[in-house]
Amino acid sequence: MNILKNQNSQILMKMKNNINIAIVGLGQIGIYLYNELNLKKKEIFVKTGKNINIVAISAKNRNKKRRFKINNKIFFSNPLKIFKEKKIDILFESIGLSDGISKKVVELALKNKINVITPNKALIAKHGDQLSELAEKNSVNLEFEAAVAGGIPIVKTIKEGLTTNKITKVYGILNGTTNYILSEMENSNQTFDKVLKKAQKLGYAEPGNPKLDLNGFDAFAKIKILSALSFNTKISKNNCIMEGIENIKLEDIKIASKLGLRVKLLGISEIIDGKLFETVHPCLVGKNTYIGNVNGVMNAVITEGKPVGETILQGEGAGPGPTSSSLLSDLLSVIKTKVKYPFGIPSIKRKTIKAFNADNYKNSLYLRFEVKDKQGVLSLITNRLAKHKISVKRIIQTPDKKNKKATIVIITHKTSEINAKNCLSIFKKNKNILKFPTLIRLYN
Repeated sequence: MNILKNQNSQILMKMKNNINIAIVGLGQIGIYLYNELNLKKKEIFVKTGKNINIVAISAKNRNKKRRFKINNKIFFSNPLKIFKEKKIDILFESIGLSDGISKKVVELALKNKINVITPNKALIAKHGDQLSELAEKNSVNLEFEAAVAGGIPIVKTIKEGLTTNKITKVYGILNGTTNYILSEMENSNQTFDKVLKKAQKLGYAEPGNPKLDLNGFDAFAKIKILSALSFNTKISKNNCIMEGIENIKLEDIKIASKLGLRVKLLGISEIIDGKLFETVHPCLVGKNTYIGNVNGVMNAVITEGKPVGETILQGEGAGPGPTSSSLLSDLLSVIKTKVKYPFGIPSIKRKTIKAFNADNYKNSLYLRFEVKDKQGVLSLITNRLAKHKISVKRIIQTPDKKNKKATIVIITHKTSEINAKNCLSIFKKNKNILKFPTLIRLYN
C-alpha cells in the first residue's frame, strides 16, 4: 500500500514539474521564441525546477519557409482545436492582430484557466481592460512585457519596482524601427526610402508593410499601455495627436543637425491639471540631451515620479531577439510566482480619467516653408504667424536662385496646438507657398 502511495505521489510530482506550452503565431517573433524555448529547456529547469514542453504550435501556413525547423507532429492549422486536444498551462500569442483570431485565442485561453503571454501591443491597447478582468476572474496570468519597448523590462519596473511611487509622466523612444531610420538618415546622408529598404533587409522593419511602425500607431499603442500602468487607469480611448515619420525629409535632418538638434519619434503621456494627455509625434531634441543620444534600434523609457524622481531604462526595441527576451522573462515569472494583476492593481480599482484638450498642448515649432523667391513672401509668413499669436525666435533663409525659389525655416517660441493648426491652414491657399509647410515640434 505504501509503495502504491509513493508511486502516485511521484507521478503527481512529475506532472506538477511539467509545464505544457502552446505557441500561436510563427512569424518573426513566434518562430524565434520557438527556437529559444527548445534551446533553453535546461536553463529554465535550473532556474524554475520545471520542465517545459512545447505541445502545440499554430500558424496560417504549415509549409512556409521559416528560420527554424518546426515539429509538424504538434502543428495545428486551426489554433482553436488546441484547447480541445491538448492540456495547456501557458499559451504564447504572437499573431499580432488587435481583433479576430488573436482576441479569440487569448479569450479562450483565459476562460480555460490558461496563462497567457503576448507581445501583442495592438491587442492589449484595445482590449487590455476586458482581458485583464477575464484573467483575474479565472485566476490566471496575462503578461505583456514584450508588448512595450522590446527587451526593456519597463512593464515589470512600473508594476513592481516603482509600485509605491506616484508617476506623473512617462515618455521616450518606443519604436526601434523609426529610431533606426532617423539615426541612419543622419549618419548615412541617405533619403527616407533608401534607409527604409535597409531597415527591411536587416529585419528591423516589416518586409511587407511597415506602415504601423512608420505612422506612429505602434508607439501610440505602447504609450496607451504605459499610461494605464503608470497612472492606475483604464486604457484611454482618447483621440490625441498621432504622427509618424513618413514626412520627415533628409533636408529637415540636415537643418536640425546644424541647429544642434536631432529628430526623434517620441511617445509622451502625462497628467496635466488632473487630466490625461497622450501623444506620439516627431520631436526635435538637443544633441547634448540624453534622449538625443539614443540611436539606432535602441528604445528608452523615462518616468518621472515621487519620491523616486527620474528613472531611465534603455535597450534594444526592434527585432525578435529583444522581444523573445521579454517573453522568456514573463514565462519564468509565471512559472515561479503566484497569479498577479495584469496592470498591477485589481481592475475594479483602476479609474477612468478625463482627457486633456490637445488644442492647448504647447510647444516651440520648427516650420519649413518652400516658397517662390520673391519680395514680400517672408513678411507675409511672419505677419500670418503674428496674427495667430505665434512669435518668431529664429529665421534661416536659403535661396535657390537657379530655380527661383527659397527655403525658409522658422523656429517659434511656444504656442498652442490650435494656434499652429489655424495658422498653417491659411498657407494652403497661397500661390507663393510651393508646398504645405513642414512642422516638427521641439520637445520642451
